Amino acid sequence: MLGNRDAAANIAVRKLDVARRFYEDTLGLTQVAAEGEELVVFRSGSSTINVYRSQYAGTNQATAVTWDVGDDVESVVRALKSKGVVFEHYDMPDMKREGDVHIAGDMKVAWFKDPDGNILNIVNS
Repeated sequence: MLGNRDAAANIAVRKLDVARRFYEDTLGLTQVAAEGEELVVFRSGSSTINVYRSQYAGTNQATAVTWDVGDDVESVVRALKSKGVVFEHYDMPDMKREGDVHIAGDMKVAWFKDPDGNILNIVNS
């Protein structure tokens, strides 16, 4: 029923103007729609990310959005760091860390947070 339908990520934020600057200027997403001070919709590849104002912003303690950046994990980390993004470091079984990139076998992943504390990450394919 839904297996061949597109899906969108939803991210709750406290201050929509701060979130808009982060997702647009820092992450480089393109705004495609807005509804006043309640919602901004961004395009990321062929996906959309709905960033909306909510009192529950930042309460999710798991990864909210993952971007598959292929073999460019390290270069994307460098680019985001140059824009002020701070990466999270986690101790996980069977994972080692090289700088800000966590590695498990062939998988490389780096986690960071938006201004509201929502956890985001990039991973290789």
